[in-house]
Amino acid sequence: MGLEEGPLSHTEIYSSLEYESESETSTGSALPLYTSPLPPPSPPIDSPPPYPNISQINLHEIIQQQQEQLAAMQVQIQALLAAQGGAGAGGEAVGSNRGPHMEVATPAIFNGEAAKVGGFITACRLFLKMKLRGAMVEQQVQWVLSYVQGGSADIWKENVMEELEAGEVEYESAEEFLMSLRKEFGGGEEESVKVAELRKMEQGGRTMEEYVQEFKRAVRGSGYEGRPLIEEFKRGINRGIWRKLMEAENPPASIEQWYQRATALDRNWRESRRKEKRLRKKEGGA
Repeated sequence: MGLEEGPLSHTEIYSSLEYESESETSTGSALPLYTSPLPPPSPPIDSPPPYPNISQINLHEIIQQQQEQLAAMQVQIQALLAAQGGAGAGGEAVGSNRGPHMEVATPAIFNGEAAKVGGFITACRLFLKMKLRGAMVEQQVQWVLSYVQGGSADIWKENVMEELEAGEVEYESAEEFLMSLRKEFGGGEEESVKVAELRKMEQGGRTMEEYVQEFKRAVRGSGYEGRPLIEEFKRGINRGIWRKLMEAENPPASIEQWYQRATALDRNWRESRRKEKRLRKKEGGA
């Protein structure tokens, strides 16, 4: 009975493959029996870019570029804030018009002259209100003292600083301190200076608006009020305006009425003068 050949086992296939490989090596001829095709080559994988060498980067230039970019952004932000700094809802000022963002002039150095004490106190009040509103009273007082220099004011400043450090004096507000400063350097001398300045004032070639403001400044601290104040104002204004107001059917009765009506007359007179000049110039050119 003949033997039937059955399927080869895995072991026999592996043995046959090994034999074929050995035969190819020894004889130099390839035996294609039981060989399987090779898989297609996989596509090349892009290798990641090499990392930059940090030693070749100028760090100073990078930092400088970043700082320039930040500066440019800050400029843009400030421009936007300024553009939005007008009237907000309800007409309330917002943005750069608020205290911390507004430029406020510092007071001039005060050396104790009586004639300058009023202006110095006014400038200090404005700066304290706009820039140092939330500061402690002691800090506000020290800030004012930093502008008191020279003359007799130096000695007074040293005494005040010693009293503050020793706890001998304590101000409840910056306004209380400013009043003590006025009392020290103003007093009767300041009033006499104001009176002398007021009695020498004349309108001259100034507009009435300018003269009224100068007159009001000189009046503060002079002690003038009521009828004497009105007489000083009448004395200083130009004769033409004085005559028109005195000859009016209802002359001004209070100092405020004198301010307003004298200003209106002066404005009308100046406007008529301008029209006459334009008319003469037009006629001359024709």
